[in-house]
Amino acid sequence: MTKTGAVVLAAVLLTGCSGVQRDPPIQVWDDMKQQPKFTPQGANDLPFLADARDARRPPEGTVARGHMMEQTAYFTGMDGDLYVGKSPVQFTPALLHLGQQKFNTYCQPCHDKTGSAQGIVPIRIPTWQPSNLTEDRVVQFADGDIFNVITNGRRSMPAYRFQVSVEDRWAIIAYVRVLQRAAHATKADVPADHTAELQ
Repeated sequence: MTKTGAVVLAAVLLTGCSGVQRDPPIQVWDDMKQQPKFTPQGANDLPFLADARDARRPPEGTVARGHMMEQTAYFTGMDGDLYVGKSPVQFTPALLHLGQQKFNTYCQPCHDKTGSAQGIVPIRIPTWQPSNLTEDRVVQFADGDIFNVITNGRRSMPAYRFQVSVEDRWAIIAYVRVLQRAAHATKADVPADHTAELQ
């Protein structure tokens, strides 16, 4: 190929780089630019949408994912303006087992396995002092109050509503009540057929 032919070929190929653009541009592939779609705050001419708005209001009664929480004692720990006195969940061995697992996962680092606030966190960071869950003050808390503390936190304790589900919070409360009962147990709490085993 001669020099002249090379120059002509280069000029032809480089014309695609010019600033002159076709309107509308040539579409070689029918890609996503041409797909029918709604845009934010856009308008449309669809005959079945009388207001011609692209942004649609959600159907009546729609609940966003993760927000289906009724204002009941189970989801809030409240009965009107007061904390729920007793858990709305029935205590079962399965619930207590779940509560023990979740307590040992989320609560033990501060409150330790017995709930007496001697966990690894306050040992390493003396300024971080959690509540002793077995002391009389906490024993007198309503179950809904403990639910609120787990959900929203209190003083140095952070909120755990994102880490611990509602079901697991009630299970933890059930297990905390078991720890409190064990910490304040007397000989009278031992079944008669097991008193001989006491030392």
